[in-house]
Amino acid sequence: MSAIYIDADACPVKDEAERVATRHGLKMYVVCNGGLRPSANPLVEMVFVPDGPDVADMWIAERAGRGDVVVTGDIPLAAKCLEGGARVIRHNGEVFTPANIGNILATRDLMSDLRAADPFRQGGGRPFTKADRSRFLSSLDTELQKAMKEGADGAG
Repeated sequence: MSAIYIDADACPVKDEAERVATRHGLKMYVVCNGGLRPSANPLVEMVFVPDGPDVADMWIAERAGRGDVVVTGDIPLAAKCLEGGARVIRHNGEVFTPANIGNILATRDLMSDLRAADPFRQGGGRPFTKADRSRFLSSLDTELQKAMKEGADGAG
């Protein structure tokens, strides 16, 4: 059975994902190291992991697989989940795929090197918009449909 995994510590679309999970009757795991209010929704399971580097990421990567959708902005986590057969989307609706993850990882590494070389380099992500939220909802629905089909095909 398909599930949604949310890398929740900095996720601006938890409520939207919960609505989609409820509409589809799917289990949703909200994984964080604390500080979030639990949902009263019986389909939503809050998973509190210990503090530490990548503990939440490891929890998700060990469990998400074919038929599941992972919501994360963490590119290395996205790569691990794709390797495990899960579908992965960013909070803004961008879909990570086996075809694009290599370029995304390379760009991430390049930008990290540039920031390290110039400590005065300013910048960050652009603000999260209503259009991002709308694109996320559309992408989540699309990827869930594909994931549920894959999960059903893999179960038979």
